[in-house]
Amino acid sequence: MIAPELRSRIRRLFFAEHWKIGTIAAELRLHRDTVEHAIEPQRFANVAYRASASMLDPYKAFIRATLETHPRLRATRVLEMIAQRGYEGSVWPLRRYVRRVRPISRHEAFFRLTTLPGEQAQVDWGSFGSITIGETRRPLSCFVMVLSYSRAIFARFVLDQTLESFLRCHVAAFHTYGGVPRALLYDNLKTAVLERVGDVIRFHPRLLDLAGHYHFSPQPVAPARGNQKGRVERAIRYLRESFFAARAFRSVEELNRKLDDWIGSVAHARIVPGDLHKRTIHDALEQERGRLLALPEHPFLCDYVRATASGKSPYIRFDGNDYSIPHTLVRKPLTLVASDALLRILDGDTEVARYPRSWEKGRQIETPQHLTALADEKRRAREHRGRNRLFAVCTSAEPFLHEVARHGGHLGGTTTRLLHLLEEHGESELQAALSDAHRRGAFTAQSVAHILDQRRRARGAPLQVPPVLPNDPRVRDIVVAPRSLAVYDKLAKSHDGEDEP
Repeated sequence: MIAPELRSRIRRLFFAEHWKIGTIAAELRLHRDTVEHAIEPQRFANVAYRASASMLDPYKAFIRATLETHPRLRATRVLEMIAQRGYEGSVWPLRRYVRRVRPISRHEAFFRLTTLPGEQAQVDWGSFGSITIGETRRPLSCFVMVLSYSRAIFARFVLDQTLESFLRCHVAAFHTYGGVPRALLYDNLKTAVLERVGDVIRFHPRLLDLAGHYHFSPQPVAPARGNQKGRVERAIRYLRESFFAARAFRSVEELNRKLDDWIGSVAHARIVPGDLHKRTIHDALEQERGRLLALPEHPFLCDYVRATASGKSPYIRFDGNDYSIPHTLVRKPLTLVASDALLRILDGDTEVARYPRSWEKGRQIETPQHLTALADEKRRAREHRGRNRLFAVCTSAEPFLHEVARHGGHLGGTTTRLLHLLEEHGESELQAALSDAHRRGAFTAQSVAHILDQRRRARGAPLQVPPVLPNDPRVRDIVVAPRSLAVYDKLAKSHDGEDEP
């Protein structure tokens, strides 16, 4: 219904000022149908209009039946359907007829849902964009649980929506409330419901384990019945608009600290909606705590656990990062246990590595002892191969090293030094120097080097200065393949042959 003054003004603009219907609607900020209702154009429709409209008569029964089955079907789609059946008129008479006969949609009425203290809580995830961790962008999600009676909110921001985070947030909520509601209401969350066919639900086994540990009943929301968990949906919208919007933070930990403070000082200071006694949520929660189920003696273990093994290198990959392990466990079956803050690697029941969990990606996280042990083993292997090489090219090397060991010398250091002398002076010179040192009873690498230096001076050969390398094994132990310098000689000759400018 429109006011008589507005109806009179519409009719004056149309009949006296000859404004068009669309102009009147725009000027008065009314819907076109409202303007047409005031003007009543069907009372003065011309003959051509009525003749055109009569073309629709054979199809009216079909149109009514179609709209009863599909009440939201657009007039343009109805036009396509009747055009295929022979209609040759325009869309305008069809639009007017559809407007008159379209079934009026009924707005469903809902019962007001009431719950007893400690009876129910509602659970859902909310997405809040993303956050930068180091050089990695991570999705930012918020787990929200609302006690249906007191409307007390528990919320926790996390960096994923995995099952482990879902369970971990449940445990944190129960301990924050000081008890467990008897029923938890879930939408069709992937972390809660594995499969659903009508009213038949298959919950995730880990969620059922959690329910068995804390003695609550998981209950699904009926399909297309979002009103059944409206309290948690309103809580997520409230968090998004009243807490998260325009709030600066540097980390998820800081964000959760601010969230806890805001819930205690702002969210729980509100009056419980519809409460006749005007209690605050904080007071209602204190009353509800006495009706919650008691917490068990031990919290539920929510860590992520899986069997794993490394490849050729001593690293375990998890969540986009590589964590080092002892090299003796390469390609052996291990167990990885991860929480939101800690990652542990187990060999059977023995913990072999422990790291703070990294929420970045693409990082290589190492324990120095793991790399040192691997480097020592590689070095011992090289020493063993070097000793075999000495024995192969110098027949005097084996008895010489036996004497070194018998006199308490360091075999590894002596072998390394003799290998350097082999590279510097050659097989024949080293063989002669070893025989001379054995004859003199000088069983040290320094003695062999002194004899080689004496022989070099006797031949008049130039002094060779060995390169000085740093103590860092990553540099010192690099093996560089020798390259031919002939190409540089050719460049030097070609440069010498050029004419001077």
